[in-house]
Amino acid sequence: MIAIALGDPTGIGPEVTAKALAAELPCDDTLYTILGEHPLIRELSTERVRVIATERGASPAATAMVCLKAGAEMCLRGEARALVTAPVSKEAIIRAGYKDFIGQTEYLSALAGTTNTAMMLLGADENGRWLRVALATTHVPLRKVAEHLSREKVDLAIELAARACAQVGLSRRRVAVCGLNPHAGEGGNLGTEEQSTITPAVQACKARGLDVHGPFAADALFYYVLRGDYDAVVAMYHDQGLVPLKMIAFERGVNWTLGLPFVRTSPDHGTAFDIAGKNIANPSSMIEAIRLAKKLAQR
Repeated sequence: MIAIALGDPTGIGPEVTAKALAAELPCDDTLYTILGEHPLIRELSTERVRVIATERGASPAATAMVCLKAGAEMCLRGEARALVTAPVSKEAIIRAGYKDFIGQTEYLSALAGTTNTAMMLLGADENGRWLRVALATTHVPLRKVAEHLSREKVDLAIELAARACAQVGLSRRRVAVCGLNPHAGEGGNLGTEEQSTITPAVQACKARGLDVHGPFAADALFYYVLRGDYDAVVAMYHDQGLVPLKMIAFERGVNWTLGLPFVRTSPDHGTAFDIAGKNIANPSSMIEAIRLAKKLAQR
């Protein structure tokens, strides 16, 4: 059974969920539980789709957090094989009183009692060429990235990226690692993080037998990853990895939380409040998130 947390009910989460399930239900006999309340979702209730109207919060954002927590707890209790999370608004959640909220990845990691997680964003272009990007840091202001980066975080992202390649059935698990600085630091002349932090992590992973290479200058690396020289890439910060991913798979990208004790995926887009309720939201990313969750849950 796949659990789906509906996200912010005033965004496009209910719409893309309804459209995605309409596309996916005829494909197999997967069971779903939707956590959240919305008119579009009530229409989906069948023998294979259970709808649980969770407790309403004081605001739509607070309701989204209730749904997210309920879905994660279902997985932790073994009642669901995977959790797909529809978009939430970080700004609205913080405004609703969750002052320490950074993102769904970090929230779910804390709920599961682990820090050994990483974000992976993955998607293919129209020619079937994949990018699979794991992040060494997640939702960190750019000016603080260097101080948040550590050998342990880079090492963990490499390890989880290699494991993810195996989980999606790849025969090869070759991981490329970005540098942090322009030109990967130019031998220490444009920054020393490559020498002090990233290279030692790469070397430690190589010593454990992982097929990992770098650090490379990020401005050129993604070209080689996209043409198939590598199976996954570890980026040092959010936009370094997500800009190229969204360039090639904006409508089909999936966010996958690596390292949780359960499968969690989500569409790689936000709440899109400006188009909510207009029936024009593209469900492609949600469809891909559900498909990946089903694939991983079967392994």
